[in-house]
Amino acid sequence: MKLVVIGFGQCGGRIADQMAKLNMRARTQRHIEITPGVYAVNTDAADLSGLSCIPSNYKHRILIGGRKTGGHGVGKINELGAEIAREDGDKVIDAIRSTKRFYESDAFLLIASAGGGTGSGALPVMAQHIKERYMDKPVYAVVVLPFEHEETTEERSVYNSALCLKSVNTIADAVIVVDNQRYIRKDASLRNNLTKINELIAEPFYDLLCAGEEKKTKFIGAKTLDAGDIIQTLSGWTAIGFGASPLPTFNLQFLKKQDFRTKSTEMYKGVQAMDEAMSELSIGCNPIDAGRALYLLSAPPKEMNMELVKELGDYLRGLAPKATIRNGDYPREKSAVEVTLVLSALGDVGKIRDYYAKSASLIPEFRRRKDEIIDRLKDMEEVGKDLPSLL
Repeated sequence: MKLVVIGFGQCGGRIADQMAKLNMRARTQRHIEITPGVYAVNTDAADLSGLSCIPSNYKHRILIGGRKTGGHGVGKINELGAEIAREDGDKVIDAIRSTKRFYESDAFLLIASAGGGTGSGALPVMAQHIKERYMDKPVYAVVVLPFEHEETTEERSVYNSALCLKSVNTIADAVIVVDNQRYIRKDASLRNNLTKINELIAEPFYDLLCAGEEKKTKFIGAKTLDAGDIIQTLSGWTAIGFGASPLPTFNLQFLKKQDFRTKSTEMYKGVQAMDEAMSELSIGCNPIDAGRALYLLSAPPKEMNMELVKELGDYLRGLAPKATIRNGDYPREKSAVEVTLVLSALGDVGKIRDYYAKSASLIPEFRRRKDEIIDRLKDMEEVGKDLPSLL
């Protein structure tokens, strides 16, 4: 599957940068392309300068709202971010149109943080622009939720997140929700933590996109998971996860093909990878609420067999009994059994429900604070009304 990737704001731009890095890896290691065009869109020039893999020309790093923000961002006001996106959306459309082999792409992937200003506001607006312009291509969104400390100290982050989620869900074909808190590493520095989180968010897309683009016969699965399967799976609220179970460096299987321990280890490795993918889902959810599901098994060919595929399918069916399940295999020479898992058409996501409830109570509180500030200013003016003015 080929995607046109557009990151909005600082967070979205950096994750898009990781997607560009994945494409470089795919071209180097596998001689295939998975993202024909990757773009970063921002109102802050400094954020655009901090990227490393997206080309530095103005067609790929797109500065919008320069007249209103002076290239210094919108200060977490997502209404302003949305207004700027409406005014300067043509810049993004023009850049997309100039992408080489654009019409070979299968879908759009738009990425942004829900709690910020530029990304939170621009994502739904640009999703609508692109949807209206390119009706034949699905538009998917990756929406990254704030950290816990941001939710508790910055009420605006919660409000922005609720507005962004509600708006983009009405436009996008699927919304892949990513909870930042699930990826955090307590002992790492801030810069290393954020870089690692962005890598972990992007990594599950690698095999998923590569599997259907393979050209070499030996790497094409017995059951190929192609763009059609992914498009039919992705719908509404979505979670994505990735798990890997390392293989021993020296495999004695060729000596003990009939040994019962070897056989049980084969099954265990696959189920272990599925367990990790389930526990590392991008957002906490109950698999029973999924209406659609997909898993991709990637491992050395000798490690994959019908029994393992059946075991994984039965396991997922037990966890997601209501879901329409699609699956595929991707034979690659690697040192692990890997599973990429997607749960889509989720009927309920507790975190999103909480954002909606909190934001509904914040609206009257914001109004009360605004009125209180106005009243205090009036009181100050009243106290000084008898003083002369120098103007």
